[in-house]
Order: sequence, then structure tokens, then C-alpha cells
Amino acid sequence: MLKCNVNGEVLKDIASGLKATVHDASTLLDIYYSIGGLVLIKDQDSKVDVLLADADGIFQSIKALSQSDGRWRYSSDNPESSTYAAGLALEALAGVISLASSKIDQSKVNIVKNDIVKLFDRIEKYDDGNFYFDEKFVGGLEHQDSLSTTSSVVRGVTAFAALTSGKINLPGDKILGLAKFFLGIGVPGDAKDFFNQVEALAFLENNRISIPLILSIPETVYSLTKKGQLKVRVNTVLGSAAPPLTVKIVRAFSTAAKDSAIIDSKELQYDQKSGFHVLDAFLKNVDVGTYVFVFEIVLHHADSEKVYATGGQIHVPIYVTGIIEVSNAEIVVLDSDLGSAETQKMLDLGGNDALSLSANHLQKLRFSFQLATPRGQVFKPHQALLKLRHETKVEHVFVVGNTGKKFEIILDFLGLVEKLFYLSGRYDIELTIGDAVMENSFLRLLGHVELDLPEAPEKAARPPLPPVDPYSRYGPKAEIIHLFRAPEKRPPQNLSLAFLGLTLLPFIGFLVGLLRLGVNLKNFPGSAVPATFGILFHLGIAAVLFLYVLFWLKLDLFTTLKTLGLLGAFLMFVGHRILSHIALTSAKLKSA
Repeated sequence: MLKCNVNGEVLKDIASGLKATVHDASTLLDIYYSIGGLVLIKDQDSKVDVLLADADGIFQSIKALSQSDGRWRYSSDNPESSTYAAGLALEALAGVISLASSKIDQSKVNIVKNDIVKLFDRIEKYDDGNFYFDEKFVGGLEHQDSLSTTSSVVRGVTAFAALTSGKINLPGDKILGLAKFFLGIGVPGDAKDFFNQVEALAFLENNRISIPLILSIPETVYSLTKKGQLKVRVNTVLGSAAPPLTVKIVRAFSTAAKDSAIIDSKELQYDQKSGFHVLDAFLKNVDVGTYVFVFEIVLHHADSEKVYATGGQIHVPIYVTGIIEVSNAEIVVLDSDLGSAETQKMLDLGGNDALSLSANHLQKLRFSFQLATPRGQVFKPHQALLKLRHETKVEHVFVVGNTGKKFEIILDFLGLVEKLFYLSGRYDIELTIGDAVMENSFLRLLGHVELDLPEAPEKAARPPLPPVDPYSRYGPKAEIIHLFRAPEKRPPQNLSLAFLGLTLLPFIGFLVGLLRLGVNLKNFPGSAVPATFGILFHLGIAAVLFLYVLFWLKLDLFTTLKTLGLLGAFLMFVGHRILSHIALTSAKLKSA
């Protein structure tokens, strides 16, 4: 792909090392990677000698690791079998055949073909018809998931079939099921899994066993209102054109009546421009509902049946939708004793009119309507609900049942007083009709009824608390009002200034004392050690004065006292040393 130029001498050295590794290898992985490297070198540079002189022996050493069920071991020391290893072994055997300097014994090849058939007897199947290989845990090695394992087997089987003569007798439905497995997993999130998926599909796209043909339907929902067409496309796994063929609807039936077919043996018309096989229009006996269409792919040429796998009959669920007609909607307030209609009103459920009713606990409310499909048949929706909502937001839901062609519900308020929590007042009436195949599903407010119910007894159940709106916690919160204390009363300004003068008085006295004493450097020590202590003593006094200033500007009393204690200890030490030196010097001068 990148067309990189590689030195031929380098490839010769690599090939020589790989051939030596193949002869000395004791594990399947060593043989697999060595053979794979030699095959790559052969494809890169045909001048490099990569042929195996002892191909039969290497073939037999790989075959010796096989098991009776079609799986392989990783080494002779490891008794555990692996499906993933079977794919590696088959790919390695295909490489040995391509690198053999002489033809491999056909009997050995036939034995491996039988092992492949046994391996496919272990294949697993999902309920939707997808086939896959699964790997049991092999101790000491990385566990491989079903995608990696299935990809390994597909890669090995197709590679082996491509380099051997004759056919491998594998059922076409299993090959097709493997293709559906890779197509059905979507786009994997891992790069390695994505590579395995695409590579396996590429091998299935062009193999010598069976090339799977995939029947796909762009839309599985069709509207009788829009009069859509049923379109079917047949391609290979990577979208290449299929050979000449015909798509037939063998049978189509409703999921509600599986024994009666609505379509029996109908051939779809092929549109060369779009590439679809089309059913122009649904028959008149196809009504709204859920159906199962059974398709069959018929190849035009007998030779194509040996090359392609169609999978036999293919079951596809189809949903047919339409507009449901709502008619004869009526709401009646009945007298409980006589059953006579006290109030009777017709409703147009397609309009926006709202009715107003009143009733007491001795009366009944009857509501009825009819539903019909576009073909005039009675329609039974998944949901037909009547809801009463009290003005306190307490709701009651009732299921509307059907009797023959009519949907009807009768609410006996005398029997519902406990369920209604004896709550008199206004109740909104809301109707919900919905179904997956009903294009005009609706939720409609019909109006309201004023109910006059008796007072609740003492032991009657209380209505539930109104539900808390989950979005209310995201709304604005109540305003927080802060209360600020009134500032404390301060002393008069004259008193504050007098106190400030008293605190500054010691400092001023200290400065006056220094000025009166004067500065005398004659007796300052001349030697290094006493001079150092003298300097430190004066710096300590300066630090105490600076701390005094900080106390009034920034520091609190406790911090000041703590720091002053440390400085005092330091001053006492250095002051004692310098004063001792001065006293000793003075004593020497007096004695002299």
C-alpha cells in the first residue's frame, strides 16, 4: 500500500532467521508469526528465497497440535484447546502450503478439511440467526472475545480454502450467519475489534467456500396513507453487486393471525436504475398492523448456487401504518336508578370543542366511540385510556374496553367515591388513544365534569400529596435577606487620642534617652566574635522596635507577645555575651 523500498539483503537476512525459527519453534504462536512473516516477504520481494524445504514436516508439526473437535492447542505442553488457536493454525497451514517447495500430501489437506467441518459443528447461534464462535478461557493466555475468535476462524478458514483444491463442505447458512454477525455488531469502539470486523468481512466478500448475499430493506415501516413501496436490496457483505437473481415473497402473514397468509408467492420487480427489488403497492387485504414477510432469493444460474450463499427463507418484520378513523364518540350522564340519560352529548374527537358536564355520586358517566382502519376493519389500539384529573392535581386513569365494534366505559360514581377520595369539584376529562401503527395517535382534553360527592367519613383514605415537580429544584430560590448588626459605639475622639499619646510615651522616652546618652563607638569590640555579638544585640533591639510598630499596624496582642518572647531570649543571650566582654575588658584596663 505504501510502496516502501526495502533493501533485498535485509529481507534475505530476515527470511533466513524466520525459516530457522519455524524449524526450531515449539509453540503455535512462534510458528504462526514466523510463517506470516515469510508470506509477507514473499509478497514484498519474489526474489527472496522463502520456500520451505521441509514443508511436510512443518505441516505435520502444526497438525499435531489439533484436537478431535476441530480446535487447536497452543503447544504440546498445554492440554487446553482453543477455538481462537484453530484460526491461527489454519492460517499458518495455508502459509505453509503457499511456501512449500513441493506439493503437500493431499491426504493431510483432506484431514484438515475434516477438522474444519468439526470446528463448525461447535459454532454457536443467536436467536436472530447470527452465527459466531466463542472462546473458553485458556489459562495463562489473554482471553479472546467472540469477535476476535470468530474473526480468527474466518481468516484461517478462508485462507486455507483459497490455497487448496476442492471444496470444503460447510453449510451456506452458517457462512451467511457469520456475515450477519459481523454486520450486526455496528462499529466497535476498539480499533483492534474494528480491524478484525472489517478484515473478516473482506475475507467473506471473496472466498472459495460460499460468498454470502445479504438481503436488506431500507425501511421496515410503510404507510397506507402515503402508499409507499416495499423495496429490497441484495448485495455482498461489502456492498458489491449480486449476480442475476430474483427476490420472492414466499409468504406474508400478520403476527395476530399467523395461519392466514395475506401474500402468497409474489415476485418482486427489479428496478435496474435503483438496484432495488420493488413491490409496487400493497394488496387490498393488507391493513395496518405488524406483519412478517418471508423472502427468498432465487439465483438465475445454477452455477451461482455453488458460489453464493443465500440463506434460504428470510423472515423480516414489517410494520404497516395508517390513519385510524374515530367516529360515533358519545358521552352520557345516566341516572343510576332508572338508567335513563340525563345529559347526552356527541363529540368530534378531531376538533377542539370542550364539553361541560355535572353529576353527583348517584349517577354514572358513559363514554363510547368507534375506531376503524383505512380498510374499514375494527381497530384495537394498544392504549385506550380515560383520565380524570381533579383540580388538586389528583389523577385517576381508567382503561377503555371494547365490546365488538365499540369502545365503551361506564364510570359508576357511587362505587368510585372511595377511589376518588370523596373529592368534589371539577374534574378534567382526558382521552388517550395510541398505537405503534396508528399515525394519528392523540391525547385530547374532552372537557370537564363537576362532581358532587358526599363528605368523607373519618376513616376514609386521604388523597395523596401533589407530586413534586422534579424541575422545581432548578428554579429560582427564595431570596436570602441578610441581617447586619449595628456597629458598636466607639469612644470619643479625644479619649482615643489621649490613649494613643500614652502608648507612644514610652517609645518617645526611649528615643529621648538615646539622644541624651549619645553614640559612643570607642568601646565597640574590635575582635570578630565580640563584634558579631554586638551587632546582633543592636539588630535585636531594632527588631523589637520594628515589632512594636507592627503591633499597632497589623499584629494582634498574642502574636506580638509570642514573637517578643523569642526575640527576648535571643537578646538576653547575645546581650549577656557582649556585656561580659565589655566587663572583662574594663577589668583588664583597671588592673593595668
